[in-house]
Amino acid sequence: MLVKNKLRAAYFAGTMKHGQDGVTRVLYKMIEQLNTLGIENIFFSPIIPTKSEQPTKMFEVPSFTIPVYKEYKIAVPGYKNFEDKLREFNPDILHINSPCSLGYAAVKFGQKNNIPVVATYHTHFPSYAKYYKVKTFENLGWNYLKSLYNKCEAVFVPSKPIMEELGKHGLETIKYLPHGVDADIFNPSFKSLAWRESMGAKDKKIILYAGRLVWEKDLKVLADAYNIIDSQRDDAVFVLVGDGPVKEVLKTLMPKAIFLGYQSGEALSTAYASSDIFVFPSTTETFGNVTVEAMASGVPPVCVREGGAYGIIEEGITGLIAEPHNPKNFADKIIFLLDNEEKRIEFGLNAYKFSQTQSWDNIISKLIRNYETIIDSYRKAHSFRIIKAA
Repeated sequence: MLVKNKLRAAYFAGTMKHGQDGVTRVLYKMIEQLNTLGIENIFFSPIIPTKSEQPTKMFEVPSFTIPVYKEYKIAVPGYKNFEDKLREFNPDILHINSPCSLGYAAVKFGQKNNIPVVATYHTHFPSYAKYYKVKTFENLGWNYLKSLYNKCEAVFVPSKPIMEELGKHGLETIKYLPHGVDADIFNPSFKSLAWRESMGAKDKKIILYAGRLVWEKDLKVLADAYNIIDSQRDDAVFVLVGDGPVKEVLKTLMPKAIFLGYQSGEALSTAYASSDIFVFPSTTETFGNVTVEAMASGVPPVCVREGGAYGIIEEGITGLIAEPHNPKNFADKIIFLLDNEEKRIEFGLNAYKFSQTQSWDNIISKLIRNYETIIDSYRKAHSFRIIKAA
C-alpha cells in the first residue's frame, strides 16, 4: 500500500500489556502493520510493557487500580498528564480504543487543538449492564457512549450486528471495519496428534473455548451445555484456554473439562488447530477475535445470535449459530457437529476459506485510507491547527 503523505498517529488504549485480552492482540498487530508502512505512531495507556518489549513509542499515563478487577487500571481523568508528550509527537490524527477516562481525555484534547479523533468500538460495555440486568447503568452507558463517540469523526465497528445496534442508539459516525487474522499464526498446519492425545482425546472430539474466564462471556451457558453433553455421551473432551476470576468456580461446574490457563504463541495455535469444534456463547462481544482465529485454524465455530461474534459466521456454511442464553440449544448445535463428521469437516474448510479474506494487510490498508480521507476533510474544514510542538 502506498501512503500518500507521512502520517503521525497517536493511539489511546486501556492496556498495552502483551496478550492481556483480544483488544491488545489487535493493537499489537496494528503496530506491526503501521511500522511496516512507515506510519509514525505512539501509544498512551495506563499499562505498558517494559522498554525492551515495546515495538513502538509508548507512554504510561498516571492511573489507579480497579478494585474488582486488579488486572486493569483507569487513567487519571484529564489530558494534562499526557499533553506535553502528545504535543511533542505532533500527531495528524488521534485514535481511541476505549471509552474510558483516557479516551474521553483524548477526545477533549483533539477538540481543543483541532486534531481529528477516530475510535474503534472494541468493547460493548452497555451489554455488561444488560447482562447483569442493571437497566439504569445500561441507559447511562448508552448516553455516555453517544456523547463521546459522536464527537469522533469516525467510529470503526468490527461487526455488522453491533454496528446496527449502535445506529439504533444514536451513534452517528459509525463505519464497518472488521478485525483481521494472522494466517501465519492461526492455520491448520499447527494440528498436533500428540497434543490431542495429551488432552485424552485420541478417540474423542475436542470442544474448545478460548477467551477470558469471566461471567460476561456467558460461561454459565457453556457450563450448562457441558453438563447436558456430559450426561449423554463420553466421546467429547471440553478444553478451556484462558484465565480469569471465575476459573475455580468453572472447574467445579465442569469437573471433567481441561483448563489450560493463558496460552500464547505456538501453544495457542496448536490448541486451535488440534480441536474439532470451537464454542463461544458470549453475547457481549463487539467482534470476538477468537472466533475468526478458530476459523483460520480450520475449526467450525458455534456462537450465539447476540453480540458481535456471530456476525462473521454464515449459518450452516462456516459454522452454527445458537439462541442466546439457551444452554439446551447451544448443546444441540454442538451435538449436531459431533454426530455429523462430514458437515463438521465441510464447515471447517469453509471457515478456513473465509478467514483467508480477512488478512491484516487488507484491514489496515482500509484503515489508513480512512485516516487520509478524514484528515484531508478535517483540514479543509479547519483552516488552522492550534497544536504546536512544545
